[in-house]
Amino acid sequence: MDNIKKGILVIILLLSQICLAQVSDELMLYRKDFKNLSKNNNAVTITSYEKDGSHFVFAGGGGAGNIDVYSLDKEGMLNPISNHELHKKKGPARGMVADNINGTDFLFVANKHGNVIETFKILNNGSLERVSLEEDTDQTHIGEAITLQVVHMKKSSYLFVGGLEETPGLSCFKIEDDGKLTHVQSMKDDETIHTDGIIGMYTHKINGKTFLYTGGFHDNGVSSFRVYENGTFKNINNISDNVKDRYLTGAYPVTGVRLGENHYVIVGHRHHKYYKRNGFIKKTDFVYHGDGVSIFKVNKKGALIPHFILKDDETTKLQGQTRIEVISTDNNEAVLAVGTREDASIQLLKLNEDGILSPINYLETGFPIYYGLRSHKIGKDNFLIAGSFRFIKKIATYKIAPKINREGKVLRHMVNLKYKDDATEKQINDAVKAFENLKNKIPEIAGFEWGINDSTEGHSKGLTHCFTLTFNDEHAREIYLFHKAHLDLVSKIGPIIDDVLVLDYWTK
Repeated sequence: MDNIKKGILVIILLLSQICLAQVSDELMLYRKDFKNLSKNNNAVTITSYEKDGSHFVFAGGGGAGNIDVYSLDKEGMLNPISNHELHKKKGPARGMVADNINGTDFLFVANKHGNVIETFKILNNGSLERVSLEEDTDQTHIGEAITLQVVHMKKSSYLFVGGLEETPGLSCFKIEDDGKLTHVQSMKDDETIHTDGIIGMYTHKINGKTFLYTGGFHDNGVSSFRVYENGTFKNINNISDNVKDRYLTGAYPVTGVRLGENHYVIVGHRHHKYYKRNGFIKKTDFVYHGDGVSIFKVNKKGALIPHFILKDDETTKLQGQTRIEVISTDNNEAVLAVGTREDASIQLLKLNEDGILSPINYLETGFPIYYGLRSHKIGKDNFLIAGSFRFIKKIATYKIAPKINREGKVLRHMVNLKYKDDATEKQINDAVKAFENLKNKIPEIAGFEWGINDSTEGHSKGLTHCFTLTFNDEHAREIYLFHKAHLDLVSKIGPIIDDVLVLDYWTK
């Protein structure tokens, strides 16, 4: 009897694993909301935080150097809360990380062009209160600071800072209870370690020891470091780009997961091909050998070992990776999201326990992602928050859910308008022509028609013009929605619009 029970248990476990695998293989992104950023900001960096059951999103912008704060509800809807200026109105807030230090919630910000690390206390409503400024000195490497990583040890917490151009290297600061930073150690970049342009960092704890991993954008490689209880650190090993089993030219996002007993570090890259060789890029003798995501296995000493490569092809969107977020993990697999600048997409990937990476699905967002991508969980639901450094000046949310079967269907996008009473006939005719002309500027529009309301039932709510656009898939709608031509149209005709009703539906 006991053997029968054991057999049934084994079958149940196997079936549950198969079901989980099937679900993860069919995941897709569905946009839930988007909001404008304040003061013409661009969402260069995004992070999020849960505080006392409330969920907040922080968007660091370029331009004026501001941080926009939003609440995020369980449906993925954003609500603006506040806006905060950075030191000297510089910015952008290229690196941001929120964490709890001995009972107090803080947001740490790497102010890239302000050459400072700013510490903000997160208030109960999500707003921010600056409590500390740590300026760059000759002893630290926080000029052009862009990446932050909090490391919790047994008795203290530390903030690791990576910089880019002026003074490359790695620095560690002890985080005091009031949010102030005390310098512990800095390691200047040299020809051995990969810390020139640390755009990604990640921490693993293995057998009671703490290890930190950095990507060197200009160094074209990754490095591992042992972190000690007092915040000091030493280099363990370094791996450079090659043309065989890794893609590290322009090492960019760095993250990691533990699956079973295996520890992995995941590294993406925005290849130097996408930059001017004689400008920003320091080492111009690189070779373009494709785009891909590199998987490294971590041994017991914390060293990185090349393990697997997922190469970009016609079925994936991996060109110009700028951010890799872990959406979910269990003991057997992890689901990842890769934000891309050149492909202007979010690619979902699955990493199994053996360290093999495979594509799931992708969504073309309609805008390039530049460091601004964040995974956030509310209850059992997983969300992504994304932004762009480009013209859209918006922040968007996506829910990760099982893919809906749209086979054989097209999407109708209906825009119903009412113009203001003082809008002239010429203004209305120009607006209609501009709307019509979108199909010539946005090839993803598969069909377009419009007309003036002719209903006599009295339920039109005063809406007079109806425009119907047809899209073949979700990608096309996103590209249209965030296309510069569409945004320019909205900006142009917005002043003469009195009311609008938008409805979308799928049909055969």
